[in-house]
Amino acid sequence: MSAERVFVARLAACLVFDPAGDRVGKVRDVVVVFRADASPRVVGLVVEIPGKRRVFVSITRVTSIGAGQVITTGLINVRRFEPRVGETRIIAEILGRQVDFADGSGTAVIEDVAIVQAPSGLWDVSQLFVRRPKTSASPFAKGATQFATWAEVHADVVSGEPQSAEKLIATLSDLKPADLASSLLELPEERRVEVAAELPDERLADALEEMQETDQVELLRSLDDEHVAAVLDQMQPDDAADLVAQLPESDREHLLALMEPEEADDVRMLLNYAPNSAGGLMTTEPVIMSADATVAEALAEIRRDELAPALASAVYLTMPPYDPPTGRFLGTVHFQRMLRHPPHERLGALVDAELEPVHVEATIAEVSRTLASYNLVSIPVVDDANRLVGVVTIDDILDHLLPDDWRVRDGKAAELRRIAAARTGSIDIVRGA
Repeated sequence: MSAERVFVARLAACLVFDPAGDRVGKVRDVVVVFRADASPRVVGLVVEIPGKRRVFVSITRVTSIGAGQVITTGLINVRRFEPRVGETRIIAEILGRQVDFADGSGTAVIEDVAIVQAPSGLWDVSQLFVRRPKTSASPFAKGATQFATWAEVHADVVSGEPQSAEKLIATLSDLKPADLASSLLELPEERRVEVAAELPDERLADALEEMQETDQVELLRSLDDEHVAAVLDQMQPDDAADLVAQLPESDREHLLALMEPEEADDVRMLLNYAPNSAGGLMTTEPVIMSADATVAEALAEIRRDELAPALASAVYLTMPPYDPPTGRFLGTVHFQRMLRHPPHERLGALVDAELEPVHVEATIAEVSRTLASYNLVSIPVVDDANRLVGVVTIDDILDHLLPDDWRVRDGKAAELRRIAAARTGSIDIVRGA
């Protein structure tokens, strides 16, 4: 093993390899246990393996830490990581925590933790990298930083003052929304609330869209109403409507009043439709254009970063006005067809004459059948007056067709693997998985 000092915040996201050089996963956290008369001892790593599963790798299975990588024996247990009593995760639960200096010189915030290999061959916390409170009123000023040993601070770092979530949020920055949602739900409840409170509204909205409704409601109840309304503004209208529908009527109206009027109007409109109808499934933010717009203009619209891939698959032509409910619906122009025509071509000449929209009261079965019949990822929804009111995308349909617990990504197969692992102990990860 390497005896050099390793900083945990820099260790996060480092690649983990087996002795043959095959990639096992990425480090997501370091697990320690507190000791009464010594600094915390490292007991293992939380490693994200293929399939986005987070597993525990005992420190005894680690042969090298350093040079931006971790080497293991290759033999690890693939059961999902569950913290045991007495275990603490450094990134999730210690970084950002305020501590008091034992000499009475004040407080500081832990920004990083250094671990080093002890003579026994195990790893211990050696130093804390901390930042003192700033002494200047300038918004650009920062407090002085210093190293401190564990003995120089009060060790009660898992209680007391709330943690800053800045460091943890930085480690979560590379995660996709679904993985961010899972990471949040894996945190201790108090820490989850702290992180949610500091996440940018857009990132928290993305994560909420990937959670089950019960988890969404539970997390939002921990935030103040203004914050909740701001997050709802950032969510897709259909997802926001599904979430708001789970709340009591009084809370629902209060939050809608705090939202941006335009976003709130979209949510109110969606709440008028049955949840299992096309109106209840649709989003109200498709790309809508006039028939006189050109291919170049349409391609510029669907190139926007914030547009979901399913919504970027087509543009929808209507008479004015162009916000749902629009003027009379004219037709759909698919992205692939636009690529086959010159930039100056009018969209009105490229309409898919065979594709009929679905009615706002169409059932999930009817919408699914249409999507499957035409090999589509989205389909327009119209009302009795043939006005475009929204678009149902394939992910909206899958959310309702899959089992309620589909967001627990492991599914039945993973449950069988957990049972097998529990019976047989550690098993070798298949290389190249």
